[in-house]
Amino acid sequence: MKRILLAAVLIAAACSTRRDARETLTFWSLGSEGEQVQLLIPEFERRNPGIDVVIQQIPWTAAHEKLLTAYVGESTPDVAQMGNTWIPEFVAMRALGDVGNVMAPDDYFPGIWATNVVDTTVYGIPWYVDTRVLFYRSDVLAKVGFPNGPRTWAEWREVMRRIRAQNLCRWSILLPTNEWEPTVMLALSNRSPLLDAAGTRGEFRQPPFAQAFTFYAETFREGYAPAVSNSQIANLYQQFAQNDFAMYITGPWNVGEFRKRLPAEMQDKWATAPLPSPDGSQPTGISMAGGSSLVIFKASKHRAAAEKLIRFLSEPEQQARFFELTGDLPARRAAWNAPALTNEPRFPAFRVQLENVAPLPKVPEWEQIATAILDRGEAAARGASSVPSALAFLDARADQLLEKRRWMMRNVGPALQPAQSRPIRNASLGPAGEPALRPTTGNEHAR
Repeated sequence: MKRILLAAVLIAAACSTRRDARETLTFWSLGSEGEQVQLLIPEFERRNPGIDVVIQQIPWTAAHEKLLTAYVGESTPDVAQMGNTWIPEFVAMRALGDVGNVMAPDDYFPGIWATNVVDTTVYGIPWYVDTRVLFYRSDVLAKVGFPNGPRTWAEWREVMRRIRAQNLCRWSILLPTNEWEPTVMLALSNRSPLLDAAGTRGEFRQPPFAQAFTFYAETFREGYAPAVSNSQIANLYQQFAQNDFAMYITGPWNVGEFRKRLPAEMQDKWATAPLPSPDGSQPTGISMAGGSSLVIFKASKHRAAAEKLIRFLSEPEQQARFFELTGDLPARRAAWNAPALTNEPRFPAFRVQLENVAPLPKVPEWEQIATAILDRGEAAARGASSVPSALAFLDARADQLLEKRRWMMRNVGPALQPAQSRPIRNASLGPAGEPALRPTTGNEHAR
């Protein structure tokens, strides 16, 4: 009996030792992604029997504050999902580790990869991507001679003019006045850097932004778009189907929503296209490089295990499965061969657009600057401000918000400041967010 008891004790001790030897890796994931990614983890743990992954699901609305609180309280996770527009802010706090050795950039969209780079150091690995394209009524645009959508701003204006002249829709396009994104995408398309190279002053009165802002304001003044906010749109999908408007700039989350919410007789009457180029000198316009990345916090005590998890979630097979679970577009080009993507005719426009995206300015003040762009854009759309006065206000407001940054650059030096990278204009020349506004992942709009 004593021998049996001794054997049992030894076996229990051995099992306990094996359990104690396992690493526990904490992973914070946001929104519905936190629920769906749990379906991928068993395979990771099967391949890595020494690692247990503990996932904490955090609502998007609470994520930014919770990540900040965790950093201040020295209780950060090992790995976290992070909207890519948040990365410069956490880099400025020295919260994130260098992950440049985890994945090579070759199979990623250049503009998306660039959102994760600050001062030449890679702080995040793109997990899924998000950008915006033109959704349009293909039957209506066919009647005005553009069945595949406009390719240049001149064609875009002509499409809008013909729709109104022929009274095919109540409005040519919907551009909600409480969104700053359309104005910024027009500016990026027109090669505006938005801020100067150091990220210390606005460049809103410079021709690239001024021309884009004028195009935006004239769309309302010519009667092509209604000066209404999202809250004034009773039912986006119903109004699209009943000819209230023929075009709308939105993201991949709405592919599924349009398929679900538009009536059956409308399913062959809508399409997507990349944003038009200002003058045809580039293949498309430039859209925003949105999405979420995977980061490793500096305080992690399980760096090697964290890298293994990121590499696993970055595999094309896992990215394709994650798309099937969530609808989030893959960050890896190789994953775009998945049937779920190739069988949907509305996704190729996103694939093309993702080669032509640019990061937003990498300064923590961007949230407040974006709010000012929204405010002045709405004022111009409603006729409450002239274009010149709106642009002067934007430069003054940006310069005011960036005053502390200029002081730091003069007195502390650029080494302690996140770099302001010029946008990558498109891949041939060389991508769902904003800090407290939520990152531009798109997924929270539909869920």
